[in-house]
Amino acid sequence: MDSSRELPEKLLFQSENEIFHDSYSKELAFYNAVKTGDLEAAKKLYSPLCSNGMGKLSDNAINNIRYHFIVSVAMITRFCIEGGMPAESSYTLSDLYIQKSDKLHSEESIVALHKEMIFDFTKRMQGINDSSISKTVTLAKEYIHAHLRTPLLLEDIADASHISTNYLSTLFKKTTGMTITQYIQKVRIEEAKNMLRYTEEEFIDISNYLCFSSHSHFIAVFKKYEGMTPKAYRDKYYQKHFEENK
Repeated sequence: MDSSRELPEKLLFQSENEIFHDSYSKELAFYNAVKTGDLEAAKKLYSPLCSNGMGKLSDNAINNIRYHFIVSVAMITRFCIEGGMPAESSYTLSDLYIQKSDKLHSEESIVALHKEMIFDFTKRMQGINDSSISKTVTLAKEYIHAHLRTPLLLEDIADASHISTNYLSTLFKKTTGMTITQYIQKVRIEEAKNMLRYTEEEFIDISNYLCFSSHSHFIAVFKKYEGMTPKAYRDKYYQKHFEENK
């Protein structure tokens, strides 16, 4: 492909047909709105994937929408990491949304998922940027998310947060309303829910992967947070997910 010849031809074609990309300043303002958790600004600056300013990445209409979706979630992921979202959380959330988009086969469904993804990231950034959440607690959360699949010790989390275990425990409970143990359980259950809904992993493998002390402990904690067993959750949501996206 001779880009030196094709680029001017493409620019001329777009100009003659009034096909233009969104302005860089608007695009940057949108990503910054997501990064700072400004939901109202994100809603105002949001451009649907089917809008004229998105450009053309494929001759296939659905692939064009899907490619733009992947670009969008990749950009948002990196802006949110820069804004304080734990990298592992941001990348995992990105992976989940891309996996969801891969199973959709209509422009409307991908456009709807794009909107859901944007507001999901923005709302999560809202919490991260809340003034009541200190940098220390953010460091602790980041460490927890990065080591979710290994045994987590309070001493290691405190070291990563640069404070004593007692002070971290007090500060964490004060700013989040839950103990560190409760937070770890909550995050692991959220990860377990994703695995139950979007993968075929065995229950015991999920339990081991997320470092629950035993399979029975995993079931007990899951039921405590979700009001049902892991099996009941998968039975309810796994098939439903695929039926919705056929």
